[in-house]
Amino acid sequence: MAGHSKWANIKHRKAAQDAKRGKLYTRLIREIVVAAKLGGGEVDDNPRLRAAVDKALVANMTRETIDRAVARGAGGLEGSDVDELVYEGYAQGGVAILIETMTDNRNRTVAEVRHAFSKYGGNMGTDGSVAYLFKQQGLIHFAPGADEETIMDIVLDAGAEDIVSDEDGSVEVITSKEHYLAVVDALSSAGFEADHAELTMVPATMVALDAENAEKVIRLIDAMEELDDVQNVYSNAEFPDSLYGEG
Repeated sequence: MAGHSKWANIKHRKAAQDAKRGKLYTRLIREIVVAAKLGGGEVDDNPRLRAAVDKALVANMTRETIDRAVARGAGGLEGSDVDELVYEGYAQGGVAILIETMTDNRNRTVAEVRHAFSKYGGNMGTDGSVAYLFKQQGLIHFAPGADEETIMDIVLDAGAEDIVSDEDGSVEVITSKEHYLAVVDALSSAGFEADHAELTMVPATMVALDAENAEKVIRLIDAMEELDDVQNVYSNAEFPDSLYGEG
């Protein structure tokens, strides 16, 4: 199925995000703790925990550290009293911004997020102001050269929602949160290893930006990502290829 890949819209941001996060392990551990706290410590029964553990392993976190984080969350041990809060707003060009945070101090977190919106030309919104534009989905991406036809047969049988081939020959599988684990396991069992797989918030529609507004939006997103309590920042911005030397 030809189409425009959701991953194509966010891949530019990912490399920059992951490279600049000096506190990556802290954030990964926090995600594991909360996922285990909310959904239990059994990885095979908890899609969110499975995704968090997989991400930690890719980041070369030790299994011992991961297991301690899972135990802390599932057992309600000290250090698991973290609240999940989501903030919403708009950046330049009408771009929707969704910010996932985990914090032990709500007042600190909301003040920092509001300050970042104000400093970089955005506007903080009320609950629900942009959340309806995003849906949690699994994205499983294969680099150019993957066997699209075989992948399609495997993932559709496992419950995937769609499969998209991009112009560069890459393949992306889109799943619901509920079917994410089944699809990942089916692919792995068939010998297909994705170059990127995660549960993420996918925008229903994109906002195309010119270079000037794109740079402003990136500055706001970067500022949000640098905040200690922020786990993930999502947007529906479609950045021009020219910004990355691709056109």
